[in-house]
Amino acid sequence: MTNAFPPNEPANLRGAIDLSSLVHRDERRPTDAAGAAPGGGGYVAEVDDQSFGQVVELSRTVPVVVALWASWSEQSAQLVASLEKLVNAREGRLVLAPADADRSPQLVQALQAQAIPTVVALVAGQPVPLFQGVQPDEVIDQVFDQLLEVAERNGVTGRVPAPEGESGGDAADEAPAEEPLPPLHQEAFDAISRGDYEAAASAYRTAIAQDPRDELAVAGLAQANLLGRLQGKTLDEIRNRAASEPGVLAAQLDVADLDLSGGHVEDAFERLLDLFPTLDADGKNLVRERLLELFLVVGVDDARVGAARGRLASLLY
Repeated sequence: MTNAFPPNEPANLRGAIDLSSLVHRDERRPTDAAGAAPGGGGYVAEVDDQSFGQVVELSRTVPVVVALWASWSEQSAQLVASLEKLVNAREGRLVLAPADADRSPQLVQALQAQAIPTVVALVAGQPVPLFQGVQPDEVIDQVFDQLLEVAERNGVTGRVPAPEGESGGDAADEAPAEEPLPPLHQEAFDAISRGDYEAAASAYRTAIAQDPRDELAVAGLAQANLLGRLQGKTLDEIRNRAASEPGVLAAQLDVADLDLSGGHVEDAFERLLDLFPTLDADGKNLVRERLLELFLVVGVDDARVGAARGRLASLLY
């Protein structure tokens, strides 16, 4: 039974940043070859907690199918092999990113995986749940058709070149190149990819100064600020502090950032809106400003933003 494409799918994801991978991770990387992903070659890029940011950036050009598998699950290994075959048949319109769940605990948690295998797509950095468990090839193929439709509606229409030594056919050669980003936007994305969120924010601020109507830069600045606030903080640290210090506004603001970064958009909004009436004037102003920034991160056309904005207005007036 697939679980593809929830009804609250955003209308436009271009320029968004995946916020599920923002929490500080252990920098140690495995060096042995045990537990390597099954298969290989073709349009496949293995991923783990540390390399996930590169896959996020790739998803701005082409949809990425993230498959959480485990070496102890033969079914999950078989599914990855099937996914590889079906992704390769799309000749660069999709990329497969297998992730060993045992080596990627942050990724498992961020994607809210309840079972192995779990398959989630990334479109412009935003997670799109596909399915859990093993599925027949014909079902997966239909899901991929739907995924490409979603990607096209959100401006993700690129194609990666055929791997060296393999031919992608004439279709790949004739695929239109994705329009390049404006220089300052590209500078910001490059800074985000290397974890320099202040440099990204600076690039976006410059873009806004040059064109105050640059909505993507305004949203990008909000996203870069969020990335910067969460940098160096662990999930457990944030949640434990919020639980132990319920009266400390900074702790509640951090956990709202964390909730939104993991895709729990309504939880983030509700936490701050529930807190709002209990605060003094300065605290209310801080929460209002944070909510307005988070609205930009999610997208002002998102229905959840509309609902939260309406509730905030009722609290203010």
